[in-house]
This record gives sequence, structure tokens and C-alpha cells, in this order.
Amino acid sequence: MSNDTGVLDGAIPPAQNTRLFGHEATAEFLAGSYRSGHLHHALLLEGPEGIGKATLAYRFAYHILTHPEAGNAPPTLDDPDPDSPVLRQIAGGASHNLMHLARPLDVKTGRVKSAITVDEVRRAGHFLSQTSGTGAWRIVIVDPADDMNRSAANAILKILEEPPRKTLFLVLSHAPGKLLPTIRSRCMPVRLEPLSEENMRKGLDHLGLTAHQDSAVVDAVIDNAGGSLSNALLLLRYGGLEIAETFEQILEAGEGASRVQMHALADSLAARDREMAYTFFCRYVLDRISAMAVSAASTQNLHAANHWATTAGTLEENLAIADGYNLDRKQTVLSVFSSLFRMPAA
Repeated sequence: MSNDTGVLDGAIPPAQNTRLFGHEATAEFLAGSYRSGHLHHALLLEGPEGIGKATLAYRFAYHILTHPEAGNAPPTLDDPDPDSPVLRQIAGGASHNLMHLARPLDVKTGRVKSAITVDEVRRAGHFLSQTSGTGAWRIVIVDPADDMNRSAANAILKILEEPPRKTLFLVLSHAPGKLLPTIRSRCMPVRLEPLSEENMRKGLDHLGLTAHQDSAVVDAVIDNAGGSLSNALLLLRYGGLEIAETFEQILEAGEGASRVQMHALADSLAARDREMAYTFFCRYVLDRISAMAVSAASTQNLHAANHWATTAGTLEENLAIADGYNLDRKQTVLSVFSSLFRMPAA
């Protein structure tokens, strides 16, 4: 069972991706934990978006389903065999032993819903009950758990509290601090770090995104992607570099001098075919402010760090509300700038 909605143009869906860049130590740890017979029933794969959490989760699932007897499994997570029936079933969403739990598609609007709903979690419960008598492993990939609404989170908590035998939850999170503490307490945390520059280049080469690109553009993308391949794709394929540059110009010029530029950017991001560009704008702004908080904290300026951390949290909440209620995106973008310009110096 699968749900690969929201895959960026130029990306390889994680279920089909046979290459993983970086995270060697984590992959070795997972393989060793499974082989030892002491694998925790729920792993919380946490780290920034776009660094390979889902690809690693599918790779681990393939490893387990290919080697159902843990003691006979190899000590490493090797690249999946493209001709393997197990991989073909996983890639095609036809595996009876793997379920991908993600935000569903709204058939009425044609858009992906803003949250993983309780109905999706109930599907996971039904999936586990159907396969409970086979003796095979059953794996649920929650991608990402940050998208669960409160009802869904409470429903999955009940399953995590009393998981069926030979069940594995791979819970992905970009921001684990937002998850219910009770969910975190029932998962073993596995932290993944942003990709190195070397692995970013390898990943972009693997996707065929560097062959015909000016080297200066590739360098700029890597510098601004924060170790995230999905950020790099947004920068390259969805006008992210121009959006980031325009955002910085507006901030530097000030509200009065950049009013025309602000409205032009807001109009562009509100266009019907600019869904991913708008997504990149929101992510870039939040990452930019969060980086300011981290920078202030590193210099022991705790007042400024708290100021920017609070700002990022408030802004993220407002953007989530705008998305949930499908508010006008031009006004949302303009309100972002308005709130930034209104803020007192930290």
C-alpha cells in the first residue's frame, strides 16, 4: 500500500529509489539492530526535510522483507535489487506487508489534504489486523508524523502502546518536538543529519540535475539548500533561487521601498501553477528565521535567540492556519512581510 503524493519534479519517489547518500552509520545501526533480534517496534527517524529519511525507511523495509529471518540477514543495508519482486511490489504500492501512511488526496479538490487524518490511521489498524495471522513482518511508514492531526495522533498512539507481534513502525519527523510526548516516548529516536556537500553533489548527480547546469548555479544551490535534496530541487526547478534572492532584497530595502517588489512576489506565488514555489517560500522564511535564532544562541545572545525562535513558531502556526483554511496566498505572503517589518529589533 502506498501514497506517493507530493513528490517533487525531478525527484525519485522514496519507494523506488535504490540509492541512498549519507547516513552510513545509521544504516549500519539499523541493520545490526534487526540482525540481533533486538529491534525496537517503533523507530522515530528525525531530521530536516529532504535529507533521505523516507528513502532510508523504504530501504530498511526492503531489507527486512527480503530477509524475514533476522539472524540470517546481512550486516549492512545494501542497495535494493531493481529486479527483486519485493522491490517491485514496494515500488508499485502492492506489498501486502508494507503500508505508507501519509496525507491523503482529497478527491473533491484534487489536492493533498493538510493533515493525516484519523481515517488513515484506522486504515493502518485494518492493514495490521488483516495480516496478523501470516507470521510475516508488517511495516508501517508514517511520513511524516508531523502531519497527523490530534485525532490521528491519539489513534496511532493506541496501536503503538500494544503493537502486534512482528510489527515495525518507521515514524518520520522533520520536527519531533511537535509530536505528542507519549508518541515520542514509545519510539526509539534515530537522528539523521543534513547531507554533506559531497553527498549533496552525489545526490544531485544521481538525479541528473547537474549535467547541464552552470557550476556557479550548482554551488549556489548547495550553499542555500541546507543539506536537503528537496530544498535543492525547489531551488533548481521551482524558482527557489530567485525567490530567496527577492526575499533578501525586500528585507534589506525595507517595507516602503520594496512595496512594488513585495506585491509582485506575492502575485507570483499565488498563481495556480506555483504550489511548490509557495511551499518553498514558506519553508525558506521559516528556515531563515530559525537560523537567526541558532546564530544568536551560538553567540550567547539568549534574548535574541528567544525572540527569533518565538517569531518562527508564531509564523509557522499562522502559515499552517492559512493552509488549513485555504486562505488567499497573496495576502498570506504579504502578511508574512508585514509581520517581519513590524517586529522590534531583537
